[in-house]
Amino acid sequence: MESSSVAGATVFKPRTSIWFTGIAVLIAVGGLVSVLVTDGTAALSTAAPLVGVAYLGWWLFWYPAVLLADEAVTLRNPLATIRVPWAALIDVDTKYALKLVTPSGAYTAWAAPAPGVWGTHAGKVEHVTNLPSTSYGPGGSVRPGDLKNTDSGYAAYLVRSRWQELVENGTLDVDHPDSVRRSWNWRHVAVAVLLIGAGAVQNVGS
Repeated sequence: MESSSVAGATVFKPRTSIWFTGIAVLIAVGGLVSVLVTDGTAALSTAAPLVGVAYLGWWLFWYPAVLLADEAVTLRNPLATIRVPWAALIDVDTKYALKLVTPSGAYTAWAAPAPGVWGTHAGKVEHVTNLPSTSYGPGGSVRPGDLKNTDSGYAAYLVRSRWQELVENGTLDVDHPDSVRRSWNWRHVAVAVLLIGAGAVQNVGS
């Protein structure tokens, strides 16, 4: 897991995002080099599938993120971007992935999936201590998805810590919360459809 600060916002991305994106780009670049060596520059016109592999790697693994700013926490998913104002947040869940629960519905973060068996067994004492109070269940229990060494757990830790700070400071106007805003990422979807379509046409024609 990793978080960084961009323009005043904390940005969370899973540590594996750079690896999966890099693999996709390397596959695409390797394929392009092979095409150039074998068939020359004229064959680049048929390279849409390779470009599609690189684009899908970026879109599915590098683009998704959880962004925490003063006004809201934003889930940047491949298909849609959801802006959840802090005052509209009523619960944070990590059963299958980081999920923000609001009066209007629950919204899941693509960038923060819950751990598998390996991630759960890799947990240590320091991963379950000094968490925000809302992380703990009955008897001080901690769900595997809340372990701080996991994607869902670390993202939840960031969200809950900021949320708890705002609550304790009395800066949330819970009586007049702004509404959740969802915007569809039509440009990204259109590019993916075009590249996949172009690749399909080339495969049919070959």
